[in-house]
Amino acid sequence: MTRRTITQSEAEAAVRVLIEWAGDDPDREGLLETPARVARSYRELFSGYATEPRAYMERTFEEVGGYDELVVLRDIPVISFCEHHMLPVIGHAHVGYLPTDRVVGISKLARVVQGFARRLQIQEKLTAEIAGAIDQVLKPKGVGVVIEAEHSCMTLRGVNTPGSSLTTSHLTGVIRDDARTRQEFLRLARGA
Repeated sequence: MTRRTITQSEAEAAVRVLIEWAGDDPDREGLLETPARVARSYRELFSGYATEPRAYMERTFEEVGGYDELVVLRDIPVISFCEHHMLPVIGHAHVGYLPTDRVVGISKLARVVQGFARRLQIQEKLTAEIAGAIDQVLKPKGVGVVIEAEHSCMTLRGVNTPGSSLTTSHLTGVIRDDARTRQEFLRLARGA
């Protein structure tokens, strides 16, 4: 299915409508540039649609000097948007894998997280997509992803529970199936 490209002016017009719908005047001085600013910020906040996160892991390194233990990158910032309310989901991801014969630059793991996060998401799907991409491209012995995030759709509206956070995990291979490896990953992800 081919989607029609929405223009900057169409996006700005939609923001103007929302400003009016909220009860304000988009032509008042403080709001004159708001539609353009919102459209530009959405382009950045939803930049994940313009990327293929798996592509970040295409370049790998086979010279690992015999390294055969877990690789864990903790506290990767997650900034996403709830697909049900389009409100921010903000937290951290902890990503790990047990390499077979190659590793990837650690910044690429953060880029994979960002590539999937910068889309309309639910946290459970986001967690699984990150793990699936790493598993598919690197073909490690196992992958572990844990995301802890606060959902503005719960903290700013609805049930109004500031400070609550959701934790999701997705484990594959030996990180899921071997109890010792799973415990080691979870301990490292917690920073213990």
